[in-house]
Amino acid sequence: QVHLVESGGGAVQAGGSLRLSCAGTGYSFRMCYMAWFRQVPGKEREGVALVDSSGVTQYAGPVKGRFTIFQDSDKNTLYLQMNTLTPEDTAIYYCASRQWCGAGPDLGPSAYTYWGQGTQVTVSS
Repeated sequence: QVHLVESGGGAVQAGGSLRLSCAGTGYSFRMCYMAWFRQVPGKEREGVALVDSSGVTQYAGPVKGRFTIFQDSDKNTLYLQMNTLTPEDTAIYYCASRQWCGAGPDLGPSAYTYWGQGTQVTVSS
């Protein structure tokens, strides 16, 4: 059974940095896409960044140039390096993955099969 477990969240001041990790266990196949999402209470979950199995990445507009997604395939671990954080980045961050390559890169939540439980990121001004 696939399990994704996020870590690395916490509280930081505006302008600071955090690195999130997502450890995947319970599978031996390669995920075609892995991604980070975030959600604020009362709002829809939004895609932040994705990476495909060849390392190609895609970012949502608000995080471009500040966040970097990367993975260590040997360790089944996904990362999100977040720099120059702002209070607007405050959210619960989730990692997600899907085995199916299908229609290509997609930052919509419905495109993903497996989800972690989330980690809280709080950025104070």
